[in-house]
Amino acid sequence: MARTTARRSRHLLIATASALTFFATISGCVAMATEDPGTTGTPGTGRGSDDGKGRGGASSPGGPGSGTSTPPARVPAEISHESEDPGKTVNLTIDDGPEPGWTVKVLDLLKKYDAKATFCIIGSRAQEYPDLVKKVVEAGHRLCNHSVDHNTAMDKRPESYQERQVLDARTMIEKAAGPGVRVYYYRAPGGAFTPYSREVAASHGMRPLGWSVDTHDWRNPGVGHIVDAVKKGMKEGPVVLFHDGGGNRGQTVAALEQLLPWFKEQGYAFAYPKV
Repeated sequence: MARTTARRSRHLLIATASALTFFATISGCVAMATEDPGTTGTPGTGRGSDDGKGRGGASSPGGPGSGTSTPPARVPAEISHESEDPGKTVNLTIDDGPEPGWTVKVLDLLKKYDAKATFCIIGSRAQEYPDLVKKVVEAGHRLCNHSVDHNTAMDKRPESYQERQVLDARTMIEKAAGPGVRVYYYRAPGGAFTPYSREVAASHGMRPLGWSVDTHDWRNPGVGHIVDAVKKGMKEGPVVLFHDGGGNRGQTVAALEQLLPWFKEQGYAFAYPKV
């Protein structure tokens, strides 16, 4: 009877140990299956680094693919029409480039009058003329994302299309500009913003950028018309829209030759739009 009791106790202990081992193994498997691979390893190389879209993602079209950059902090999604500096300021914004010839002429004028500007660059143009993007950066001006190919009807397209236009353009511009250069803003082509595209831009560190004064210089309305539009429109706000791309910009260059010294005479300080 004693031997039978001892045998049963021994079997019970073996069964209990086996059950504990089984449950421990299952728990370990579950933990491995539910662990997020993007949270392990070196910071900035997993899912947290742009999820493969933009500066940190190796799968981005034309992207650096280093996987080591930290995305810029989120900025407000509301469209900016203000200057980041107090007082009497003007924010020059130059759209649709870079363009061989015209971009350099605009840069030369800005240097001549010690003026700064924000260049709203089309991604495909940046990819075509990276040296011009570098010239803009080297001159100390800021960069703005102006979409991949300037589709003014992109607000009518699916959200996936809008996302590609915003993020792929940023990758193209950053690659052209060189390591560590920030794209501060996003301006929708023709002002074709949507709540979704603004959110995509803002969540990737690019403030949606509007304008206060539209010179309509892209229409080549005449130098006098461009100059008058600016002088009369400054009461509407500081952000002035010019173009260095999209065609012959001779009128724009001639208008800037008059306006840049005029701004100084009127007591305006050159500043950047609010981020």
